Amino acid sequence: MQLLDVTDLNTSFFADGNVIRAVDGVSFSVSKSETFGLVGESGCGKTMTALSVMRLVQPPGRIVKGQVVFEGKDLLSLSEREMEKIRGGRIGMIFQEPMSALNPVFRVGEQISEALMIHKDVDKKEARGRVIELLKQVGFDEPEKRYTQYPHQLSGGQRQRILIGIAISCGPSLVIADEPTTALDVATESQIINLLQDLVNDSAMSMIFITHNLNITRKFCRRIGIMYAGRMLEQNSVDDFFKEPLHPYSKGLLSSIYGLMGDQKRLTAIPGSVPKLAELPQGCTFHPRCPYAMPVCREEEPIIKEMGKGQWVRCYLY
Repeated sequence: MQLLDVTDLNTSFFADGNVIRAVDGVSFSVSKSETFGLVGESGCGKTMTALSVMRLVQPPGRIVKGQVVFEGKDLLSLSEREMEKIRGGRIGMIFQEPMSALNPVFRVGEQISEALMIHKDVDKKEARGRVIELLKQVGFDEPEKRYTQYPHQLSGGQRQRILIGIAISCGPSLVIADEPTTALDVATESQIINLLQDLVNDSAMSMIFITHNLNITRKFCRRIGIMYAGRMLEQNSVDDFFKEPLHPYSKGLLSSIYGLMGDQKRLTAIPGSVPKLAELPQGCTFHPRCPYAMPVCREEEPIIKEMGKGQWVRCYLY
């Protein structure tokens, strides 16, 4: 049984008579206890997909259509009050900018306590005790001291641990991690990834891990979805993706990082640049950069082709 099943999700922005399709027909699923990697270049729609799942899209953006079925309920059909019980309770989210996600005028312990008091109906004293234990769980040696500190008194990695603590405080079955290691040094990044991996393994929760870093995805995720210009181009197991990627864009990503034919000295960049969402080309959005483009690619958007269990691709080559 799938924990989360997203079908034909469309989120657009409406401004000055223009329609910008930020999330365009995206479908994917996440099983229980699974980590699903959502990968793509900056501006491809990864974060907007996550915000759509959480129903946090702000005007002039709007979820136009689709289904987001979580634990048997379509989140898009729920009232805002019903959604508030799920958001932060059953689904936690780790944002990519801890300094802007945390309130600078409140102590970090109080910010974690707030989530517990809202969703778990505990008083302030009980919440404090739980937060102390939670701070230990996310790797703080002096949890009582950290509880009383403000965000500016913590390092970037420590602030990210606080956001992780908030996200898991109510025991969610799904956590969405949006570029959680952005702007962290390599050593701290490794610590955060190991922490998240331990939390997934110990609690059997599921995770959507949003990143542009394929190296992290390879180590951390079981399945992967590749996004480009608001669309999902490929879904695959991580093992099969790194052995034989299906979409030309996926092949280009791997060649730009690992090189051609296993020769790491011969890195090959994808020509051109990601199109603006307000100026998408007709047909396949990747065709201006694709070495395999055919006339049909310039005229009609390719449909999804299932290649095997858990494998599909949006490309006319198949």
